[in-house]
Amino acid sequence: MARYVKDFSEGDKDQKDLLGGKGANLAEMTRLGLPVPPGFTITTEACRAYMRTGEVPPELRVEVTMAVRHLEDELGRRLGDFHEPLLVSVRSGAKFSMPGMMETVLNVGLNDASVQGLAELSGDERFAWDSYRRLIQMFGRTVLGIDGDLFADALDKAKAARGVTADVDLDATDLRALVATYKQIVRDQSGREFPQHPREQLDLAIVAVLDSWGTERARLYRRKERIPDDLGTAVNVCSMVFGNLGPTSGTGVAFTRDPASGRLGDYGDYLVNAQGEDVVAGIRNTLSLADLEQVDPAAYTELRQAMRRLETHYRDLCDIEFTIERGKLWMLQTRVGKRTAPAAFRIACQLVDEHLITMDEALSRVTGAQLSQLQFPQFAAEGTDRVLLTKAMPASPGAAVGMAVFDPATAEQWAAEGKDVILVRRETNPDDLGGMIAAVGVLTARGGKTSHAAVVARGMGRTCVVGAEELLVDSAARTMLTRGGETVSEGDVIAIDGTTGEVFLGDVPVVPSPVQRYLEDGLDVALEEAPDDETRELVSAVHRILEHADATRRLRVHANADTAEDAGRARSLGAEGIGLCRTEHMFLGERRVLVERVVLAADDVERQEALDALLPMQRQDFTDLLEAMDGLPTTIRLIDPPLHEFLPDLTELSVKVALAAERGKTDERDVTLLAAVRRMHEANPMLGLRGVRLGLVVPGLFDLQIRAVAEAVAARLAAGGNPHAEIMVPLVASVQELRLVRERATTIMADVSAEQGVTVDLPVGCMIELPRAALTADRLATQAQFFSFGTNDLTQTTWGFSRDDVEGAFFSQYTANGVLSVSPFETIDVTGVGQLVKVAVERGRTARPDLTLGVCGEHGGDPESIRFFDAVGLDYVSCSPFRVPVARLEAGRAAVDHAGVDSR
Repeated sequence: MARYVKDFSEGDKDQKDLLGGKGANLAEMTRLGLPVPPGFTITTEACRAYMRTGEVPPELRVEVTMAVRHLEDELGRRLGDFHEPLLVSVRSGAKFSMPGMMETVLNVGLNDASVQGLAELSGDERFAWDSYRRLIQMFGRTVLGIDGDLFADALDKAKAARGVTADVDLDATDLRALVATYKQIVRDQSGREFPQHPREQLDLAIVAVLDSWGTERARLYRRKERIPDDLGTAVNVCSMVFGNLGPTSGTGVAFTRDPASGRLGDYGDYLVNAQGEDVVAGIRNTLSLADLEQVDPAAYTELRQAMRRLETHYRDLCDIEFTIERGKLWMLQTRVGKRTAPAAFRIACQLVDEHLITMDEALSRVTGAQLSQLQFPQFAAEGTDRVLLTKAMPASPGAAVGMAVFDPATAEQWAAEGKDVILVRRETNPDDLGGMIAAVGVLTARGGKTSHAAVVARGMGRTCVVGAEELLVDSAARTMLTRGGETVSEGDVIAIDGTTGEVFLGDVPVVPSPVQRYLEDGLDVALEEAPDDETRELVSAVHRILEHADATRRLRVHANADTAEDAGRARSLGAEGIGLCRTEHMFLGERRVLVERVVLAADDVERQEALDALLPMQRQDFTDLLEAMDGLPTTIRLIDPPLHEFLPDLTELSVKVALAAERGKTDERDVTLLAAVRRMHEANPMLGLRGVRLGLVVPGLFDLQIRAVAEAVAARLAAGGNPHAEIMVPLVASVQELRLVRERATTIMADVSAEQGVTVDLPVGCMIELPRAALTADRLATQAQFFSFGTNDLTQTTWGFSRDDVEGAFFSQYTANGVLSVSPFETIDVTGVGQLVKVAVERGRTARPDLTLGVCGEHGGDPESIRFFDAVGLDYVSCSPFRVPVARLEAGRAAVDHAGVDSR
């Protein structure tokens, strides 16, 4: 018989694939002897079997029966018993944390009879009916698919009828009446009675949790976090402990360090007389853990001891859910906590200093995406004309400016139109995820640091402010009213500061972040300008980890830069060379007319005159670039795009000539130019006359560029410089193409050497951006001294995609239906394009062992792609200057990960 069910006492934290994160950690806490309510986990194998067949495996029902009976025997109570009922929670728990994305049902086992037994057992009739109404509400929404607002509205009406604002002010009579109302809602909306048999409740709740793996919001979250769809979720069935048993009971979420800033200490939220969903939903504002110390000193002391033990055991920030039932502490969940970018760097270095982890582990626990967040600008300090609306709780740092929107659908629609939006809600719930992803920031009137909005925003790196109690958010009217009388309507611009919790009306100026200041101007400058110790600690942590990444990584990091200014910026950010200089960018602006002369030349003499006019300009461009990168490799790609890109648009020029002819004012130059444009017009220019083909067909074009590079090298040598120029030939498909260009380059370099009295002998290599080039890399390596993978074009030609067309046309549909989990233009397609890269590396190095290999496509700055490039043995990655620090960090992480360090 299959084993689909495991008792909490049977597993450990290393079984996340089978037990899910929650189940594995419950098992680990049980193994450590912490107070965990008894229960069992239905494994991810059961979910995968359910996904395959659409039916619950018959063995699962049998195993659940055995597990429930074991639980009943252990606790001496029966599920749904009339006198001493055992109640259970049914909760999801995938391998990777997906906060709020899947379902939970509490108090399973309550019915019209057992609610009386619960009242007798607890001695608290109000608690029993409160627990029953919670079950019907959660079961109705989660299992029966009833609109949750119907239950929420009924609750609001019950409170209004009693003249109270808090749930806890409703008495047993009120709650008994509310249960009847809820049951009527179930009857009206589902066409059936609320199920009274405890086992039916349990079975339906289990299926609902399994189904929640496939909901649209769960799929959307997995796409955002790049979590595979085929992992499935585990289901945790746990005996209930109650935080809503009166003033000596409560529920909370705690962190062993502040997940927003990384500050040392205990952080979290606690609600007296409440159940877990009240804290996460953010519908009641919470107490702090310091307040818990005043409310229940003994439970607080026990909780702190458990928190310290867990952080020591996991050697990381831990996120803990707990319940106190009449003074008794119960641990309901722990996991390695999600954290903001500043917290990630600070905590990593704190743990190193506390000798809990190594620097390699610290490096593995931060990401390039987090470093990129720290590079974004922040709001300018006071002194600007800012209208402060309120100051609330900072939940996820950053500076976000956008138009206020009051529902997720509008957020998604406006964001798709290119507008920056801030999602404003009373509180968020899992159905708001699409809007949260679309928005640049999230603002809620309710909730604390562990509310749904705070947890999800931190995980996504989205700026977030919560608990803005002074703001009256009216989603129906699409307005927000402040205590000072200001009204913010949908579309008005607001700004939120996720570091201070401030909310402003209108735009607010931004300044470079302290981390960006450090990256550009050095540690001393950044530390001197840092406004406080916390910022100094953050800058120092980034410095320590980046230094370790540089010392650890095998991959060099180059930059894509076309000007001396860009090259200098890249070098200041840590670039160790230029991996791609796109020379075609040097032909734009005022020089475009000279390119037109090359195209329109009537004979070789006229063409050569035009090329000669370009030579000094190109030579100066390269001289300036080589001076900025003195001593470092500088790879200069010969012109790549088709020449028609430097000429007027065919349609516009045709209309201009036709109109001029109609008026009798024909411009002969325009007529000649139109003829040339028509002659050069191509149906598919990206696969037409471009790259090496252009250099071989248009006489003198490549010669001009090669001579300009060679003369620039000679000039820098004469000036006492140390230039390291390399000539790269684009779009090569045949070894003969490369041989012809290489022969011309050799001749030109010999000529310049003789003319200038210095030796100019530059490496000549090629781009690998066509499948044929990858497959014939062994032949190309006989002529190339280096390869650079142009993964943008290699992806286009491998997939048969025209990037400019497909990304807007159908990529969103392809990601929605699972054809693509991520755009292959963002992250390397390892199984397709990646295999071509791997083949080219192996065949190229077989033919030429000293072959230098790099990548200069946009993938060179993508974290996942960098791991792949490190694994296949490239020598360097090249990316935009801004992404150089990210690439440095990720190259270090790749080296550490390939050495087997746990990156959690």
